[in-house]
Amino acid sequence: MGQSYCGWGGDNEEAMKTYVEPEEVELLEKAATNVRDQLLIRILFRLGCRVSEALGLRAEDINFDEGTVTIQHLKARIKVSCPQCNARLGKSHTFCAGCGARVEKVLSQEQEHRRMRTLPIDDDTLEMLRYYICRGGPVSREGKMGIFGINRHRAWQVVRDCAERAGLDDLVNPDTGKGRGVSPHRLRDAFAVHAVKLDDSGDGLRLLQEHLGHASFNTTAKYRKVAGEELRQWYERLWDKGC
Repeated sequence: MGQSYCGWGGDNEEAMKTYVEPEEVELLEKAATNVRDQLLIRILFRLGCRVSEALGLRAEDINFDEGTVTIQHLKARIKVSCPQCNARLGKSHTFCAGCGARVEKVLSQEQEHRRMRTLPIDDDTLEMLRYYICRGGPVSREGKMGIFGINRHRAWQVVRDCAERAGLDDLVNPDTGKGRGVSPHRLRDAFAVHAVKLDDSGDGLRLLQEHLGHASFNTTAKYRKVAGEELRQWYERLWDKGC
């Protein structure tokens, strides 16, 4: 009964983090070496957008009068069809459901699906965008003024380097338990968890789903699992001697 077990850290063992706190995002911003990188970190967190959406932002997508940002989400899908009748097929189909022909070789076509949503943006970030645009930050490409003018790899490097300078530790994937570094998508996660901690009602989750651009509510609901303390509180009450 009095044995001591190795690895039992008790209260001294610090729980590993699964997401970035808002205070840590501020440290990331302060670690940025230029306005562009600081703005990228802020946009990823304050809008909770995908890195592809942030990098696709153009100057004309910002409505300074309304305080909104128009986000474009482009997703490529592969359409598989029968070479005989052009009926749509699944990847594992051996026979066509339309004409009944045996499918030896399918036709594949990449289709682009573009979705747009208009998001509110806070005044501080809007003023940072105004300052950045007025000082000539955006980059002209194909006649359009892109806000950042960098690719996904460079955006990932920016966030990683700022995390190192800010002294932020790696995070833990709550599904696999494996470690992962701070990345652009972790800032999107940080926004979602922050929103759920403030409002996890049905309406709050519905608005979060709309804001994040999730097609499925189940994708949004996973953040309630990460942010919530209901399960822990329920479990601890099972062993509370005062009950």
